[in-house]
Amino acid sequence: MGFSRPESGTLAMCSPEEAALLRLEEVFSATLARINSLVFQPLLEAGELRLSSEKGPEASDPWGRECLQLLQQLHSSSQQLWDVTEESLHSLRERLRRPEAVGLESLLLLQSADRVLQVHLEYIESYTCCVAVQAFQKAVKRRSEYWRGQRKALRQVLSGLSSEGSVGTALLQALRQPLAHHVQQYVLLLLSLGDTVGEDVLCTPARRLLQDSQDVPVTVTPLRAERVLLFDDALVLLQGHNTHTFDLKLVWVEPGQDRCTFHLLTPEEEFSFCSKDPQGLVVWQWKVTQAVCQALRGKKDFPVLGAGLEPSEPPTCRCGAYTFRAEGRFCQATYEGEWYWGRPHGKGTLKWPDGQNHVGDFCQGLEHGFGIRLVPQASEDKFDCYKCHWREGSMCGYGICEYSTSEVYKGYFQEGLRHGFGVLESAPQAPRPLRYTGHWERGQRSGYGVEEDSDRGERYIGMWQADQRYGPGVMVTQAGVCYQGTFQADKMVGPGILLSDDDSLYEGTFTRDLTLVGKGKVTFPNGFTLEGSFGSVSGRGLHTQGVLDTAALPPDPSSTCKRQLGQGVFPVESRWQGVYGAFRDFVRAGCPGDLREALLGFHVQSSRELRKSQEYLCCERTCPEDQAGRMEDLLEELLQHREPEALQQCLRKALSNSLHPLGKLLRTLMLTFQATYAGIGANKHLQGLAQEEVKQHAQELWAAYRGLLQVALQRKGQAPEEDEDAETRDLRVHSLVLPLVLPSFYSELFTLYLLLHEREDSLYSQGITHLSLFPDTRLLEFLDVQKHLWPLKDLTLTTNQRYSLVRDKCFLSATECLQKMITTVDPREKLEVLERTYGEIEATVSRVLGREHKLPMDDLLPLLIYVVSRAQIQHLGAEIHLIRDMMDPLHTGGLYDFLLTALESCYEHIQKEDMRLHRLPSRWSSREPW
Repeated sequence: MGFSRPESGTLAMCSPEEAALLRLEEVFSATLARINSLVFQPLLEAGELRLSSEKGPEASDPWGRECLQLLQQLHSSSQQLWDVTEESLHSLRERLRRPEAVGLESLLLLQSADRVLQVHLEYIESYTCCVAVQAFQKAVKRRSEYWRGQRKALRQVLSGLSSEGSVGTALLQALRQPLAHHVQQYVLLLLSLGDTVGEDVLCTPARRLLQDSQDVPVTVTPLRAERVLLFDDALVLLQGHNTHTFDLKLVWVEPGQDRCTFHLLTPEEEFSFCSKDPQGLVVWQWKVTQAVCQALRGKKDFPVLGAGLEPSEPPTCRCGAYTFRAEGRFCQATYEGEWYWGRPHGKGTLKWPDGQNHVGDFCQGLEHGFGIRLVPQASEDKFDCYKCHWREGSMCGYGICEYSTSEVYKGYFQEGLRHGFGVLESAPQAPRPLRYTGHWERGQRSGYGVEEDSDRGERYIGMWQADQRYGPGVMVTQAGVCYQGTFQADKMVGPGILLSDDDSLYEGTFTRDLTLVGKGKVTFPNGFTLEGSFGSVSGRGLHTQGVLDTAALPPDPSSTCKRQLGQGVFPVESRWQGVYGAFRDFVRAGCPGDLREALLGFHVQSSRELRKSQEYLCCERTCPEDQAGRMEDLLEELLQHREPEALQQCLRKALSNSLHPLGKLLRTLMLTFQATYAGIGANKHLQGLAQEEVKQHAQELWAAYRGLLQVALQRKGQAPEEDEDAETRDLRVHSLVLPLVLPSFYSELFTLYLLLHEREDSLYSQGITHLSLFPDTRLLEFLDVQKHLWPLKDLTLTTNQRYSLVRDKCFLSATECLQKMITTVDPREKLEVLERTYGEIEATVSRVLGREHKLPMDDLLPLLIYVVSRAQIQHLGAEIHLIRDMMDPLHTGGLYDFLLTALESCYEHIQKEDMRLHRLPSRWSSREPW
């Protein structure tokens, strides 16, 4: 049975608003007819006559062809407006003639509202174009007598037309006022008419009425509906001319505390059904519940009340689509996805009319969890893409944002703003390519950070506040010039220092554009100093007045080249707290699975790919759905490998895995290290800053491991490990962690050592080059190696045979062993290579002597110089200093320390001038017997 209207016919009766609308359309149609004959016909005739009398292609009269074309367009749009009005009249008359057969939705104004609106807009646009070129004022000049005679007729069309006004003004009003009045009446009538549309369209052939409050009375609060209709697909509440319709698929029934009430939840409304008759309320509750189940199943059968088994309950979790209407962020947005008790909950998609999309996880009606949002921008095919974690409706946690400006941000958010550690990078083709790596606070750069300006060839390392450089900072330029001082509002102010590439040092004050000004002191590489007042003269460079001191002794080269910036200014433990802090928060929370992706990051499609498939906005993320289970496996592995050897292998595996929390932390620290010290930042004056940073990272990674271990123990119900003292921690860091993490930073770090010791290594290379020209016997002799320690001395060979064998075999095993130093980055392994080299030297000497022999330092040093010269290790100074800085403190004062000191002594001897300037023997003298 279909839904039949009540006998009273209240739903079918034509309303007074419809009759008023009919009269309004009749009056407007008649007005348009009069305007056509009274205004348009004379205007067009006057224009056509004038154009036909023109001689030549160009009109000299100000009327012109353009005015005529505009009037013709206005006339055409007026005709279309007239046609639409006639069609509207026809639909209204049909409705009044056959109200039972023709529904209200058939009215042209409701059925083709977009078309009616477009016709009105075209008329308004044509009218404003005529006004802009003063077409009406120009028209009346041609037939002024005619238009003055028509003033009375125009006044009949218009209301409030003054008899003193010009005819041009009258024409303006005649073509504007009727339409404006008509639109105003439309607004009033259609608003009233719209309230009755819902009542009429309730009747459809496929719809079935299940319950009517006129049959079983029920009261709805707080909506206070006058009538309630339950259909097989919708619940309808009528309030006067207002109709509230609710899709049953998104209606949840919640029993009340007493037998007189039950509650209904919908996406935007929550109301209660009340009744004085408990039996009637039971009927309503049962029928609404069954109707919801039926709508969700999509079946038409409906059980009889009280028959069969207990009524089935609709699921609290379900899928559906809904368009929000209430004011707020979701206004006019359509949500399609999972629901729970009237709220988006689970996975779903939001789409706004302006093209904005959001797909992801929801919780209790708000974006919560991972989600992707596309926000279109004003320009065509430009949009912002946010791939982030959300909390209670705003971005919170890790995210990747690709902006329409081609900038990309990867980092952390809080309450929708960049907050914590993050990297913002502009496109390489941007007018001024920039990259910022550092900390953010409430959407602004704040705290420690590094910015690189590729266009200007500068890198700033230091403190930020409110998106500006503020506080201590270091500026490194591509030309090798370094500045250190205090910054305010992005500019360096007050005292500071300047270090040039040749190690010249300026200490004094600067202007905001980094020009020397005021009192200062320059120390040159040769030790000379210039102290006085500095200033710049436009077009004449730097001007100074002071005292030049040339009496100072040349400074120690090592002290000159080791002037380091940033140390002591930026405490190493506080530089990258945004990176460490995110990991600590993860550990404090117990390493939950839902936070693991926020810590590890994710991989998703590019924003352009997402744009192409925004129907689904699918993403391919690195962390699988069972990420919580995988975390359990990782923690269990830590518990099973706690012995030193097993622990180092376990840590090696974890740090090499980008999906392990420790591996992700290491990669983030690598990113910050490269952003600071690679490229423009490869400056020798930053070596100390980098060296202490690597050690700090090793300490933090050990602390991170300890934190994960404590979580693993806690999950197993075991007692946590006791806190370590500083000495034990340092030993563990140097023996276990530093060798594992150093390879990740080695490339940038060793480059800084190369630059820092470039001058020393150059002298060393010159010494090696000269020593390589010596035959073995003459080199051993030159180095004062005692002849009884020379290998092969007991063989009876010719001079040529001796020369060949000695050159090929003399301490060859020790030389080859020492060359292996450059094949590893671990300081301990380098020291072990040095120890084996020493062992090979002693073994060779012992074989020569025919007995076990321990070399004293006086004998070891020249032999070691020989082996070093034959090994020809490039950049030995950088290698030695890196080993010294990074070696385990446990080895200080031990054998490794002794051997490294001996190697340092060899390195210094080879640099000496007498080594480089020694006159070599001639080719013949080298054949003299030894």
